[in-house]
Amino acid sequence: MNLFFDGIAWILDPANQSGPSGWIARLGEQLAYTFGAVAIAAVIAVPLGYLVGHTGRGRDIAVSLSGGFRALPSLGLLILLGLGLGIGFRAPLLTFVILAIPPILAGAYAGFEAIDRKTIDAARALGMTELQIVGRVEVPLGLPLLLGGIRSGVLQVVATATLAAYVSGGALGVFIFEGFSTRNYAEALGASILVTALALVLEGIFALIQRLVVPRGVAAKEPTEIRTRSSRPVAVAGIPAQEGK
Repeated sequence: MNLFFDGIAWILDPANQSGPSGWIARLGEQLAYTFGAVAIAAVIAVPLGYLVGHTGRGRDIAVSLSGGFRALPSLGLLILLGLGLGIGFRAPLLTFVILAIPPILAGAYAGFEAIDRKTIDAARALGMTELQIVGRVEVPLGLPLLLGGIRSGVLQVVATATLAAYVSGGALGVFIFEGFSTRNYAEALGASILVTALALVLEGIFALIQRLVVPRGVAAKEPTEIRTRSSRPVAVAGIPAQEGK
């Protein structure tokens, strides 16, 4: 418990906050990696996922790619790309993009596949073109699942972005590696607390956004049990029921 408070004290120490090497700047780098990688991954994965979900073609390939990318070891991939691209931000960013693609791709095509086919048929019966069906029907109805995939990608990247320090890419992992190498465990724990808090905050924000974008017409509602009264008269205390009246 004393070590935990030492970590908090390290966070609150003004000497560790300001400057280009302070944790505030490193936190900004952590967020830049997270949202930069997720944005690039979304540009790649969302159109592919929508294409698979709308046409139903290439689903097996998309599932295989998603599963294969998920199985890649983060640190091994980072080291491999670091050897090829050199130290700096490029290797970590490309690594995080690869890690963010599978959940976003899965959320994109799963959102389309979850839509009732009767809804799509009704839209076609109204004379909508395929582009109109995608933009006015499938995209709004599939948005909650897409945001779920983006949410999963954000959480995965924000936790893994600490590895960027392994190839001199910055972010909060700098303090974790430095703390363990110098046995300054308060520094390492303080950075770990910051990463955990950041992940929890982002989780809460995206969970709220995901709930807000659910269309009102498809929001889950608890079924209400409706009981119809029998037409047969019910006997009241002291008054016998009479049939046929």
